[in-house]
Amino acid sequence: MVAQPPRSKFHQLLHDQIRHEFQASQQYIALGAYYDNEDLPQLAAHFYKQSVEERNHAMMIVQYFLDRDISVELPGIDQPEASFEDYRGPIELALKQEQQVTEQIVALAKTARDEGDYLGEQFMQWFLKEQVEEVANITTLQTVAERSKGNLFDLENFVAREINAPAGSKNDATAPPAAGGNL
Repeated sequence: MVAQPPRSKFHQLLHDQIRHEFQASQQYIALGAYYDNEDLPQLAAHFYKQSVEERNHAMMIVQYFLDRDISVELPGIDQPEASFEDYRGPIELALKQEQQVTEQIVALAKTARDEGDYLGEQFMQWFLKEQVEEVANITTLQTVAERSKGNLFDLENFVAREINAPAGSKNDATAPPAAGGNL
């Protein structure tokens, strides 16, 4: 039988974050499919890759609970948004989503600190660093999309050259392990 420490506010918020991460993963699949439907393979590939990354984040949290002998609750998610006016809509949605996730991660880190959960606070440090990177990347993509003024060939070339280009191993040795391993 798994030992159950008392449920803290931090643990409840962290369980909620599993849902947020799976929701983000599903939303990124919808964005990738939108771009695939528009014959924009580089943008599609980028958002499909982001989906896997968000899934891995959820599984990192699952592994954290397993490592702490806390039972894991896997929640359902909402229907992702899939219709957009034009090519800029998915990027705008992705930026809002990453900004919201950043607020959630900051709240988690603050709650862990406020509750004196030093293990939880340490666990959140990697996620804080990750969110800075995620918001910066999608902000750059939004800026380039605006500057392209509808020239999707230029936008696709930028994504292929700067975002989807292999940059060696992106494995972060400081990243928490994901339950079942990263995809």
